[in-house]
Amino acid sequence: MFNFKPDRTQYPAADADGKLEIDLETGKYLKLWQGPNHPGITGNMSVELTVCGDEVVEGKTHVGYLHRGFEKLMERRTFIQVFPIVCRVCVPEPDFNEYCYAAAVEDLAGIEVPEYATWMRTLILEMGRFNSYMMFLGGIGGALGLGITGQWMTYVRDLMLDRFEELTGARIYHMFILPGGVRGHLPEGFEARMEEVLSTAERYLDDIDKVMFSNSVFKTRTKGVGVIDPKLFEPYGVTGPNARAGGVAKDLRKDSPYLVYDQLDFEVATATDSDIFARATVRRGDVQTSIDLIRQILRKMPKDGPAMARIPNVLHWKIPRGETYIKGECSRGEYGYYLVTDGTGYPRRINVRGPSYTHAMALLEHLIPGTNISDVAALMVSLHTYPPEIER
Repeated sequence: MFNFKPDRTQYPAADADGKLEIDLETGKYLKLWQGPNHPGITGNMSVELTVCGDEVVEGKTHVGYLHRGFEKLMERRTFIQVFPIVCRVCVPEPDFNEYCYAAAVEDLAGIEVPEYATWMRTLILEMGRFNSYMMFLGGIGGALGLGITGQWMTYVRDLMLDRFEELTGARIYHMFILPGGVRGHLPEGFEARMEEVLSTAERYLDDIDKVMFSNSVFKTRTKGVGVIDPKLFEPYGVTGPNARAGGVAKDLRKDSPYLVYDQLDFEVATATDSDIFARATVRRGDVQTSIDLIRQILRKMPKDGPAMARIPNVLHWKIPRGETYIKGECSRGEYGYYLVTDGTGYPRRINVRGPSYTHAMALLEHLIPGTNISDVAALMVSLHTYPPEIER
């Protein structure tokens, strides 16, 4: 069992074991709250910072400022009633919760999804990944004073939300992926309108490369800052771009292919420095990968076919006793649903494995000590977390 602790012995209030005994009244230390109402915070959470001058001595995350308690809510709903809840576990990327939950139900119920639906699901997941990365690129730039990047990426994300609305009828919570398949087919002319969005995105991403990634101030503020030692990846459960930025080329779309990823041609982006800049460049590469994948999917997918398999009456649906774990690669790493059924019309147990729990709690609290207070926002954004996954 690994036990990594930040080196706090450098601070006057730390004992030999690094345990802090902070007396705020001495004037040596100051407690500050970053969030939950703060542009330098990743969603509805806060970080309780103890600082000595402009250096952070300790940081503790606090969550639960928005919706929470999803798992217990889901265990008190029928299988079909769970869908309006799973979306809320991750607001910027809700479709991955739909897929993991639907796939878990299908696995236990013995439902075979039609081919057309598997292609549609893959399309939906890549569209959601694209939107999640738009929020990241705008956020990491904004955290370091490049406010224009947030405006550009919000605009591009809004264009993709237009396509979501056209396809699903909703912009944020889609509830389009259901047990057995998806709710519908591509609208006529969807491919051409999607290409307009992707071409526009590539033009703005070129500007992001010039304004942010080629910016000497951005490089100075991010290179060598917030380095994650690769030795921490396994004990801290670091996955996705945060791990690939440290040279670990793991991606479940490649390593454990699901849906139709084994029929698509792509490579995953990696870096080696494992700092804020590396994590940003990996996600910039992932955006282009998602754009390429969306184009491939629209070109290769069947033009027609059943979108849904036959399923029982959902109002009286009882799934046989069993348990399963379904996982996949979301924009932040491994995402999974553990589902247990007992033969009744309700889930016996649902547990959500979201990357934010490990990245924004254990990992962030390990990295914060010794950080300059001006770098806390960029450090948090670089880990790319969504708080409802934590207090779920």
